[in-house]
Amino acid sequence: MAIKDMVSNQRDYYNTGSTKNYGFRKEALKKLYEAVLSYEDEIKEALYKDLNKSGAESYLTEIGVTLKEIKYLIKHLKKFMKRRKRKTEIANFPAKSFISPHPYGVTLIMSPWNYPIYLTLAPLAGAIAAGNTAVVKPSNYSSNTSDIIEKMLHETFDKEYIGVVKGGREENQDLLNQKFDYIFFTGSTTVGKIVMEKASKNLTPISLELGGKSPTIVTKDANIDLSAKRIIFGKLINTGQTCVAPDYVLIDEDVEEEFIGRCLQYITDFFGKDPLENENYGKIINKKHFERLVGLMEDQEVVVGGKTDKKKHKIEPTILRNVSPESAIMQEEIFGPILPILTYKEINEAISFVQARPHPLALYLFTQSRRTIDNVLNQCQFGGGCINDTIMQVASDYLPFGGVGDSGMGAYHGKASFDTFSHDRSIIKKSTLIDVPLRYQPLSDMKMKIIKKVLK
Repeated sequence: MAIKDMVSNQRDYYNTGSTKNYGFRKEALKKLYEAVLSYEDEIKEALYKDLNKSGAESYLTEIGVTLKEIKYLIKHLKKFMKRRKRKTEIANFPAKSFISPHPYGVTLIMSPWNYPIYLTLAPLAGAIAAGNTAVVKPSNYSSNTSDIIEKMLHETFDKEYIGVVKGGREENQDLLNQKFDYIFFTGSTTVGKIVMEKASKNLTPISLELGGKSPTIVTKDANIDLSAKRIIFGKLINTGQTCVAPDYVLIDEDVEEEFIGRCLQYITDFFGKDPLENENYGKIINKKHFERLVGLMEDQEVVVGGKTDKKKHKIEPTILRNVSPESAIMQEEIFGPILPILTYKEINEAISFVQARPHPLALYLFTQSRRTIDNVLNQCQFGGGCINDTIMQVASDYLPFGGVGDSGMGAYHGKASFDTFSHDRSIIKKSTLIDVPLRYQPLSDMKMKIIKKVLK
């Protein structure tokens, strides 16, 4: 089916009003939940082919969190859909005021390759919960998983309700040339700018879930052992191909040596002495990204790891030290298992370093000092993050997830997913029993005296 026809058919279907019904939305979410369960083995197999993800990691970072998101929306859907009463000012007496959430209509969800299941189906669940139709465009890089997404969704839903478009740049361009009512994009900042430009031509509202260089600050008073453990955990999930992975570490120079030693210990604990031979250690998505990462390590001081397997597109967990802020690896999001370390003498140096750079999607701070926590939170702008942990902010249904500035706009997860795909309409329901004449012409001096008292 041509993309133009799919969008047109979805608009016709949306205009029937079927998707707005509570029972319809709940049943669609249940179908999506059951589909993920029934396709669990095929999803795991596809993720292994695309990213060398183990079955356990696939469930932890893709399947399980997707099921949790859908289940949360099912449980709270009726409450989310209710009108929300608001106070009515005396100027509108007699009346009632309320906010009515309403679906946008026909939506487009463009997802990336690094978490192809979760970052496709989590926003889709939000679009369904809010009462929209959706065209889903999974990444061409994770082709095996995209095939499963297409098969699963087209077996579960009619294309006039939920459609899937596969392909590369040509299909992306064709989609972005269509008139959608909302666009949800997850991917790179570079492509995000293109999506925003295209959306602006139709004044289409959008969410951009991007990335950036998420800093990790480690202070002298931090628990260095636990800090290293949690940073390595966050860095190496999905082999570092995570938008909220710790991109680099800013650490007090007095504890750098201890920190590096602890990192090596946990890399060995997690993946053995030779991670490249560990079947549970993932690969880089393709040759292009593998070569980019290898290039970023050139002329750097490697203190841990550094070995690569060109044939398998694998890179050892690697730690770099004495990294220059002007080096190539500090100019772009790494998106791989390479961790640069930069040192500071005073915490204000670390804060200034973060302030001087584009707003990151995440920031992680390891410290025992309440004062340091307050200083960093007050002075640094970022999407979200953790204190004394990494990436776990993403796992909460109760916390909106999203970036700011260069790292994106808009948020989702839990209720925020419903809100993102809904437009809040402000409504005043006026009584017809009484019509206060105060606002009508002619506005006499007496009327104006009363109006001034009311409006002051």
